[in-house]
Amino acid sequence: MTEIDVANAAKAYAFFERARKAADTQNFDYAIEMYLEGIRYDPDALEQGHLRLFELALKRQGKDGKKPSMMERMKHMRGKTPLEQMLNAEYLLAKDPDHLPYAEAMLKAAVSGGYRRTVGWIANLIFQANNASSRPSANTYVLLKDSYKAIGQYDKAIVACQLASKLKPQDADLADEFKNLTAELTMALGKYDQEGDFRQSIKDREEQEKLQSQQAVVKTEDYKQSAVNEARTAYMQDPNLPKNIFGLAQTLSEMQESKADKEAIDLLEKAYKTKNDFSYKQRAGLIRMKQLRRKIRRAKAAVEASGDDSEAKARLSQLNARLNSVELEHYRSCVANYPTDLQAKFEYGIRLIRNKKFDEAIPLFQEAQKDPRHKISSMGKIGLCFFLKGWYADAIDIFTQAIDTYEIKDDGVAKELRYNLARSYEQKGNTEKALEIYRKIAQLDFAYLDVRQRVDKLRNKGAGPGPQ
Repeated sequence: MTEIDVANAAKAYAFFERARKAADTQNFDYAIEMYLEGIRYDPDALEQGHLRLFELALKRQGKDGKKPSMMERMKHMRGKTPLEQMLNAEYLLAKDPDHLPYAEAMLKAAVSGGYRRTVGWIANLIFQANNASSRPSANTYVLLKDSYKAIGQYDKAIVACQLASKLKPQDADLADEFKNLTAELTMALGKYDQEGDFRQSIKDREEQEKLQSQQAVVKTEDYKQSAVNEARTAYMQDPNLPKNIFGLAQTLSEMQESKADKEAIDLLEKAYKTKNDFSYKQRAGLIRMKQLRRKIRRAKAAVEASGDDSEAKARLSQLNARLNSVELEHYRSCVANYPTDLQAKFEYGIRLIRNKKFDEAIPLFQEAQKDPRHKISSMGKIGLCFFLKGWYADAIDIFTQAIDTYEIKDDGVAKELRYNLARSYEQKGNTEKALEIYRKIAQLDFAYLDVRQRVDKLRNKGAGPGPQ
């Protein structure tokens, strides 16, 4: 590795660390930006870059993260270099991980840039998605064929070619391509045999694919069931080993089925009662919340599909209330059992705000801000508590301190802090100062929340300078 490569890898690692810390505080959009900056320095960083970013994208989606806006889509449609094209496509994919065209655009750019490890990973992801589709695309299989061929994975290129041929049986070019790929594979195997490393190559590739299967968030149903069977066998051999208990519970949870979730929760609850170790109950709570969020997503889809169906709306309302109750109790128990866990205090504080228990939340955030990962977010939540209590002067002090402390001035966190500071000034009656801050936010992001309307409202009331 050259000195330049080492330097770039170090820069990439620094951005990946910032991304991880931002993700821990659920500052997903900023984390996406940091991951992409890291990938800019190390475009083929698979485990620490692309995989982690895709995991983040699915977590963000699970929390109802917004899809890219029209302006974002226009801004990230192109790029002057393959690297820029890949980063732009990956940005959109991170905001909408189910949208296959974004993944395909990323794959094309990765092939052009020669980022072999990235090509292999994103191609496998697209392959799984296209196979699982009720209407698989022949054009997607052709793209996969060409992509696998570009990185020398002729066996996978042949499979993609076969699937494309099934959808386009009259396409003579695909039949010719199949023959060519078969010949390429034979030649490649012959070279391996000559060098004596074909078996090792196959073994290495199988190990890598197994690793990716374990790390990738999207897994095939066959793999999920196989993982459960393997974990269950290990558990039956030694049901008292914590690793086996947690392993079986995790694989059951990844099935994303109510019956499997129940088995996982029952398993962990039983272990908690037997061993009196809260870590089992904690893991059961996480699975229970994950199950409820999945039901809520389905209920929301049912409401959108049914329109004014009162039963569907009532079902959604009940699930939201249930999740709120479960989360509140879960994090209360975490704080009680792990009194030094600042992450638990931060999460519990957020739930207390949602339940308008501001006086209970403030001390938790004051503790949580001792953790560098949560310092700015905790200060922002303290300021929000003061604002919601009507302590506007105190809210102004806290928001100002947070803004002065935060190094980045134009990301989502910075805009939220300034917006809440402006609201505090507005509520306190200092409309001139509020308008000044709202205007600066609008100059940076005109579509941010209701900033435009607030600027118009305050100007109409005579605050600050009028329209130029």
